[in-house]
Amino acid sequence: MRRRICLIGLLAACLASAQAQFQMENSTTTADLRGIDNVGGGIAWASGTNGTVVRTEDGGYLWQPCAIPSGAEHLDFRGIQAFDANTAIVMSSGKGGLSRLYKTTDGCQSWKLVVKNPNPEGFWDAFQVGDFEEPTANIGERDRALILGDSVNGKLQLWEWKEGWEERELELSYEVNGTADLDEGSFAASNSVLQLDRTPQLDPTWKYAFRFASGTAKHSYISLVRYENTQTCEPCREEVKRIETPMAQGTESAGIFSFDFRNDFVGVAIGGDYQKLNATTQTAAFTGDGGLSWKLAQTPPHGYRSSVAYDAATKTWITVGPNGTDISTDDGRNWRAAHPDAALHEAPDADRNWNALSLPFVVGPHGRIGKLDAQALTGKKQ
Repeated sequence: MRRRICLIGLLAACLASAQAQFQMENSTTTADLRGIDNVGGGIAWASGTNGTVVRTEDGGYLWQPCAIPSGAEHLDFRGIQAFDANTAIVMSSGKGGLSRLYKTTDGCQSWKLVVKNPNPEGFWDAFQVGDFEEPTANIGERDRALILGDSVNGKLQLWEWKEGWEERELELSYEVNGTADLDEGSFAASNSVLQLDRTPQLDPTWKYAFRFASGTAKHSYISLVRYENTQTCEPCREEVKRIETPMAQGTESAGIFSFDFRNDFVGVAIGGDYQKLNATTQTAAFTGDGGLSWKLAQTPPHGYRSSVAYDAATKTWITVGPNGTDISTDDGRNWRAAHPDAALHEAPDADRNWNALSLPFVVGPHGRIGKLDAQALTGKKQ
């Protein structure tokens, strides 16, 4: 919420523009969309302002409007996590009780309010569904969620919701106690500053549970939370590593807005200053050691970026923002701008005005939804 890799002779080719674009789709809404979750098999859900949720069951050919949850007409749904065509959980962001989770099990014909933020000074920024204390196979469980919020009185808020709990039993699961900065928080930009881990084995006696990004005007962190990986500890030890990244810029409007990992070790973080859309300084960083250290990109994206994702099929990182799209094929060290290709019938603004990614889909303001053309990404045509 807080307010040189290229050889000299190949430099031009390395930094040349790319044709990695999105085909525009009819979303049936004019809401500003920030939440998107691609389930697979043609099913995806998107969410946004004014209690808006839309979904597709046919790969984006038709987006269907959902019923607005009762009492959510003015809420801003910043994140959504879906499981199939019928079941999804959506998160609103706002002060105190305006931060909520709603759940549907009937294809969004109806919604149940499952929990509100019990802290009147709190603000939820991101959430992920799954059991972060159990093996990776349980990531995606429908009955629990981890929720990341801004700090309150110097304590970062991380909540766990479990299906069937009473609202009053939503408990503070973790807090970076004694080390959190007073005004530390995260950005509720694209629901991608929190990630349940893929159980990286950086140390065979420990299991990483989740990562999250936070910061202040002067600091930018990615924290790693892990547990002792034994069956005999009662309880198991817990550790929080807060890793300083080089992305702080001295303003509350700058920092990390999204990060992703393509495997246990290789990850990318993006962001910048959302009040300086065209500034390229400190807009991306990368890691090769599981997030224990971060370096700034040598050739950064061309402005502030709000979401990043890795496309495994083409081995390409994609990051999007209000003023453009950039791609990287060297794990975030160098980025190059992607521009629309008229030969592929791409809209002139297909590279800009985007908020969030869940590949192949991307969403943005005024109901914008696009779908990645993988052939454009690889430069191949059918």
